[in-house]
Amino acid sequence: MRQETRFRPPLYWQSQLLLLIVVPVCCIWIFFQTVEAWERRDPVLVQTAGICIFFGLAVWIARAGTVPAIFTGVLVTACLYLRFPGRETALWCLVAMLTLTLAATRFGRKHKEKLGVAERPSGRSAAQVAANLGVAALACIPAHAPWVAAAGVCAALSESTADTLSSELGQVFGGRPRLMTTFRPVATGTDGGITLAGTACGCLGAATIAAVSAWTFHFDLKSGINVFSCGVLGLFLDSLLGATLERRGLLNNDAVNFLSTLASALCAERIAGLLGR
Repeated sequence: MRQETRFRPPLYWQSQLLLLIVVPVCCIWIFFQTVEAWERRDPVLVQTAGICIFFGLAVWIARAGTVPAIFTGVLVTACLYLRFPGRETALWCLVAMLTLTLAATRFGRKHKEKLGVAERPSGRSAAQVAANLGVAALACIPAHAPWVAAAGVCAALSESTADTLSSELGQVFGGRPRLMTTFRPVATGTDGGITLAGTACGCLGAATIAAVSAWTFHFDLKSGINVFSCGVLGLFLDSLLGATLERRGLLNNDAVNFLSTLASALCAERIAGLLGR
């Protein structure tokens, strides 16, 4: 099991910077959306509140995150639903992601504890939530057409799912990993280490989110492939950054996760813009 420490880990400021970017921006956008919806007496406010309460309670009961992490996750949930309300909401992709990643994190826990790579009992921190879901929330801000924004959101969730599944399941099934840049064997849990089984699981996770997004937003085949391929692209970028900048102490894991999801979202939005509706 990972050792708890009273000292702040290296590059702690990067995790805090992510929170200072994601949380205030989400809060400001939610505020303006709330004011606008209140003036219209739009029932979306009641729906959003109910969904956020349900989400927060579910995560708390599952002990999947700390209290600050739950608050950050609620903000992401609110952004996704306010941007895509009703039945065709990006929350379906979020639910699929949370289900897959939670199952993968808890699968083979005893084996991970022996290796010293198991997630801490308190669950994910607020910074980890911002790193993995922050880009999906920021992509909701109306800077693009709805279908372009939807592609960005889904690609970010696809990458985050792929990254978690490849790491968590690769530690159980993958055997000894190899470094992304040199393919030399490294210890389990090494930054930038990959396994064939873990990579396959990650690709399956990305494909699952792409399928859910296609069902939700009625994407055609090209748009579904866009979400999947950009999610996988982010997965390999995550490993590359881990094997280079993270191993050199220039980035921490939260920064790597954020940049990888950001690259996936930007790439998917660009391609979606070129493809059109």
